[in-house]
Amino acid sequence: MTSDTQLREEVRERYAESARAVVEGTVMAGDCCAGSACAAEGQAFGSGLYEGLREEGLPDAAVLASLGCGNPTAVADLRPGETVLDLGSGGGIDVLLSAKRVGPGGKVYGLDMTEEMLALALKNRAEAGATNVEFLKGYIEDIPLPAGVVDVVISNCVINLSIDKPRVFAEMFRVLRPGGRIGITDVVAENDLTPEQRAERGTYVGCIAGALSFAEYEDQLEAAGFRSISLTPTHQSAPGLHSAIIKAVKGDSPSPKARIDTGRRELPLARQACC
Repeated sequence: MTSDTQLREEVRERYAESARAVVEGTVMAGDCCAGSACAAEGQAFGSGLYEGLREEGLPDAAVLASLGCGNPTAVADLRPGETVLDLGSGGGIDVLLSAKRVGPGGKVYGLDMTEEMLALALKNRAEAGATNVEFLKGYIEDIPLPAGVVDVVISNCVINLSIDKPRVFAEMFRVLRPGGRIGITDVVAENDLTPEQRAERGTYVGCIAGALSFAEYEDQLEAAGFRSISLTPTHQSAPGLHSAIIKAVKGDSPSPKARIDTGRRELPLARQACC
């Protein structure tokens, strides 16, 4: 396998393992993202970063499967009737929270590449009774949605795992409607940390080695066509790396450097197997 293909497979297997652990009952709520250290004070990854989660009434498995570094639904300012896309939706915690916020007139897509996570998400959707949710199988570098159909893109500690981040940003831009926005959480490195130093602090599958710096993140979002970009660190994930809230708005046009394919994509819906 190529290096990129091997990295993607390692990520896929790590999150497949997480899904299996939830199903088998061998995972504890709040487990850290693999290969990373929890913050010295408090929690760096997991469901403990959500406030008022108990009142949301989500399935236990959706909460246990959460491995993110923040709460994107708390920063995306979701409104009734909007269409939302969650990149790397995992067990579905952010999809189900978003579905509550956009209401029956809205729509939420969850995109994940891992069969085991999609199967878990489908079970959680059924348990939650969420009728405005669809789960898609695919890569965040090649989103299986047509252009201009989404109001908001959210994501929770997933973009750092991508093997081609400029393409992810270009795809986010493509599927958003004019004036659409992103509200995501991710691990971001301090600007003076080299890629080698980031790798010394944690693994790629552990959400550390693949993190962009603050400057790189902003530059790549701007190149994709986003404007009003803000990156706000919230807590330390590893020395010199921080969980951060990233917001931006789709501008009028992408940079000539951005790679955007405007061709229509089919929607490979994840479907629950018959019991």
